[in-house]
Amino acid sequence: MNQLRDADTVGAAAFDRAAMPVYRAPHMAGSMETDSKPLDFETAMRDLEQIVERLEHGDLPLEESLAAFERGVMLTRSCQTALKEAEQKVEILLKKAGGAQVEDFDPESPKTPD
Repeated sequence: MNQLRDADTVGAAAFDRAAMPVYRAPHMAGSMETDSKPLDFETAMRDLEQIVERLEHGDLPLEESLAAFERGVMLTRSCQTALKEAEQKVEILLKKAGGAQVEDFDPESPKTPD
């Protein structure tokens, strides 16, 4: 039983929720218990990749795995929001410039030169 407790202590030191930065999309202001400015998309993606790597490694205790998964879901939503906002800005800029129209991406369609 002491071995299990020792393993939990090691895992807890490896994943300190208080040491993790807070991520928020602009529309989520005030919804998190710890307050700091939202991090940029690249930082959120980097941290999300680290969480995924740690979860795939499989050595975190259950509670820490759940906390990491929850944080990963939040980071994913934040990144999706940032990408959607960027897409909307590009569409607005293209409309204002009277340029090309945005098309849906189809990875199966062959590339055609302009």
